[in-house]
Amino acid sequence: MSTLRFKVVDEAFNRKADPVKIPAERPEKYYGMYVFNRQKMFEYLPAKTYEALCNAIDNKEPLPREVADSVAEGMKRWAIDNGARHYTHWFQPLTETTAEKHDAFIEHDGKGGVVENFTGKLLVQQEPDASSFPNGGIRNTFEARGYSAWDISSPAFILDNTLCIPTIFISYTGESLDYKTPLLRALNSLDVAATAVARLFDPDVKHVKAFLGWEQEYFLVDESLYSARPDLMLTGRTLMGHESAKNQQLEDHYFGAIPSRVEAFMLDLEIECHKLGIPAKTRHNEVAPNQFELAPVFEECNLANDHNQLIMSVMAEVARRHHFRVLLHEKPFAGINGSGKHNNWSLGTDTGTLLFAPGKTRKDNLRFIAFTVNVMAAVHRHNALLKASIMSATNAHRLGANEAPPAIISIFTGTQLADILDKIENSTNAELADLSSKEELNLNVSQIPEIILDNTDRNRTSPFAFTGNRFEFRAVGSSANCGAAMIALNAAVAEQLIEFKTNIDRRLAKGEVLTEAILEEIRELIKSSKAIHFDGNGYSDEWKEEAAKRGLDCETSTPLIFDAYQRRSSVEMFRRTGVFSEVELAARNEVKWEMYTKKVQIEARVLGDLAINHVIPVATRYQSILLDNVKKINEVFSPDKAADIAGGDMATIEKLAEHMKVIKREVAAMVDARRVANKLAGERDKAIAYHDTVVPHMDVIRYHIDKLELMVDNEMWPLPKYRELLFIR
Repeated sequence: MSTLRFKVVDEAFNRKADPVKIPAERPEKYYGMYVFNRQKMFEYLPAKTYEALCNAIDNKEPLPREVADSVAEGMKRWAIDNGARHYTHWFQPLTETTAEKHDAFIEHDGKGGVVENFTGKLLVQQEPDASSFPNGGIRNTFEARGYSAWDISSPAFILDNTLCIPTIFISYTGESLDYKTPLLRALNSLDVAATAVARLFDPDVKHVKAFLGWEQEYFLVDESLYSARPDLMLTGRTLMGHESAKNQQLEDHYFGAIPSRVEAFMLDLEIECHKLGIPAKTRHNEVAPNQFELAPVFEECNLANDHNQLIMSVMAEVARRHHFRVLLHEKPFAGINGSGKHNNWSLGTDTGTLLFAPGKTRKDNLRFIAFTVNVMAAVHRHNALLKASIMSATNAHRLGANEAPPAIISIFTGTQLADILDKIENSTNAELADLSSKEELNLNVSQIPEIILDNTDRNRTSPFAFTGNRFEFRAVGSSANCGAAMIALNAAVAEQLIEFKTNIDRRLAKGEVLTEAILEEIRELIKSSKAIHFDGNGYSDEWKEEAAKRGLDCETSTPLIFDAYQRRSSVEMFRRTGVFSEVELAARNEVKWEMYTKKVQIEARVLGDLAINHVIPVATRYQSILLDNVKKINEVFSPDKAADIAGGDMATIEKLAEHMKVIKREVAAMVDARRVANKLAGERDKAIAYHDTVVPHMDVIRYHIDKLELMVDNEMWPLPKYRELLFIR
């Protein structure tokens, strides 16, 4: 009997919600209390320093060293006043997690004691050891030096008594080793390109910002059950487990009443978020049992990405306080929905205009259409790259299932916007000018009335959907760094807008009228990017065939999907926008292939261990019990009677033997496949081998283990089952 399993299940089901220390004040009183925001800057910095720092942030200008010294002194006093004893440069290496090295504020005072000190030099730059971070061959192992440099646009914060300073992370020779560096480059390139186009409609525009609103989906499991599942602990997902008789088929979990233990966790998490300046706003049950979602108010893209990275670590810490473990794996349980992180992305000017929102004037609506069509053109041109930006060993389990977008990038626009685009494509400028003002969707260039776009149904099968005043990149995985998708998207749109502005300037130089020049370019983009527009069912086999005919990337192998980063079109786009050098791109792909291989390798080793050392012994023991029972029946009853009574047991014994035989054979074959793959020299070849020759064995092993789970005595099964993992209250 599996006493451990029943002990932890009983413990999990009888656990009560822990009380949460709710601050006496309302959120606005403690919001941002651990953030060195402008309010704290104004309080702790000299007036001239405050003005210089704000000016540098607002105008993206370098900060003089003497100003940095003054900022460091004020930041240190604020941090110490709030209980900080250490400081760290907080950065985002290519592991898709965050990294930090803590240093105390202390320095020798020359008298045998210490003094707490923090200078501008320490604030602006550090030299963390870069030898153990993924780098894709961009530097040698024996060359350990790397630099972290302060990102003044993202405010410092205090976490667990440590002052955390958001930074970029680069190699000794200047190549990016993180997500923040290329994201800042992409956002800067987009700012320049989008501003140039926005000024065609409003000369007062000086800057364009990208905004991001992420929707973080996650699972919660009781920590005692988590600890009894080695696969969850080591890989973040269940490598085996037959689905529960009841899972999500009754659709009773989505937006349902939040369990008390979970609500206590959510409230605690919200309070911690608000103290850290993370504008957590929405919480609810998701579709699958024990699946939930947290979403914030939109923020500037770089800051939003920092906050998402921060919240994933805060979420894990708070969950432990409530005896939960957070699962951010995209598909921790088979047979039910996985978790994504929808990236709601929009653009806005410093004058307060949302560029993807229709307006009340002719010029506003033409601007809206121009920017929307340019995004569609960029996504069409780089659909393979955008898919590569969200692909991973973990997200591969989610994409294409019946709760997530398919592994084909397309854009959903909704009926109204689609009608507008069709009308522009199929009308001449003169015809557009003659449209009746009584038409609901009038596109009269000289007399365009207000366009009111309805909030069309968000096609759940679309990986990239227009949702009113923004685009929702739904294919991003729950454990991913949003930066990967945002780097590719913002850079691709920047390139497209640069080309659009160049073409407009060429037309104007030929004497064309601005409005007509813009309409002609829009019309050309609508025609050239028509293949990316799809409002139908992305799950259907018909769409897969149609997408291939349209020339969209339909590759499903994760290692091969990564090739899109090194296509000539991608290399040139990143080079033109200044986001990546060819060397940096090649290095990142090496890291992607290496990470894919390692994750599958770990899963294969864990699965092999569980199969041989946990499942097979239990199944064998149960088979022995049945054999002993058959033997006793034969001793007591006549041959005919015994055969009739023990027939069912004999059939079960044979099925058990067959399943165990296949499992042993497949585990051995999987080990052999790993050995062969491990001998391959190139990371790409190794990743392809793991995908093609190792993963198929894992699928077969799981199938037969799940069959055994249904056959073996429930009291003997060693691991918590889905019905126990997914329905904790």
